[in-house]
Amino acid sequence: MQNSKALQNALLTIHISLAVLWFYQGLIPKIIYKVVEEQQFWQFTGIQLLPIPRLIELSGFGEIIFGGLFLIFRQSKLLHYLNIIAMLFFLLVVAIVYPHYFAQGFNPFIMNTAMAALSIVAIQLLNAQKAK
Repeated sequence: MQNSKALQNALLTIHISLAVLWFYQGLIPKIIYKVVEEQQFWQFTGIQLLPIPRLIELSGFGEIIFGGLFLIFRQSKLLHYLNIIAMLFFLLVVAIVYPHYFAQGFNPFIMNTAMAALSIVAIQLLNAQKAK
């Protein structure tokens, strides 16, 4: 019984952490500050459906919503698989668009790898929880 509670607490910690990280990433650089790198990213993609500041805001809201899903669907392995795929995709994009970031202290490799690792551990915990 205590093992089950420990699994639930660990999963809750992971879900809250991922929700906060996605929420922050959507709110601070995209909605509040609209940092230059976000503008450069959208210019790099060549997508011109909407003005770039609007695309940045929409991607920020999308990230906030995605983060919120970790609090709602706490038993979803699919959500964690999507997170892993997103982290690998964004890691690749940053490597192509901003390779110089990988030489900095707090860089995308650290953040994306850590977020993907949280999802890998969550999937393992969900499997262990299901096996009980």
